[in-house]
Amino acid sequence: MITCSFENGNKTSLRHVTVNAIVVKDDRVLLGKRGSLNGKPILESGKWGLLGGFLSRDENLAQAVKREVMEESGWEITNLKLLIINDNPNRPKEDRQNVDVIFVADAVGKIKAGDEEVMELKWFPVDELPGKGEMAFDHGYDIEIYKRYLKENFPLPVFG
Repeated sequence: MITCSFENGNKTSLRHVTVNAIVVKDDRVLLGKRGSLNGKPILESGKWGLLGGFLSRDENLAQAVKREVMEESGWEITNLKLLIINDNPNRPKEDRQNVDVIFVADAVGKIKAGDEEVMELKWFPVDELPGKGEMAFDHGYDIEIYKRYLKENFPLPVFG
């Protein structure tokens, strides 16, 4: 949570906004095994997750997800589709009550190395993803929604 102080002295807690991408290429999904930041393990380190992170000041959601995927994987993405807005205040394994905006994106090409936040990148066939216990946060849920969308082609985005 973000603690904010207003001009009148009142304080409140606000939620962070995060973005994540289900990066797709040739019926496979790119996942990153979470690593470290400045040499210290990040939350859910060692588990597979979607590529993404926090929305920065002065950027929109599309800019943020493209930046985060590039930083963590070195992959350029295109053709963004808004899949889910996950605003559940009780998301599992969250330390900040993030509101997560999840996109599906096509991989264009790898143009550089990723950063230390991801210790390993791997392309998984959409039907051979890591088990629930191996996935960070609720990213497995996001991928299940994506798999269901592929079969049922329901209207996007999904809320909640």
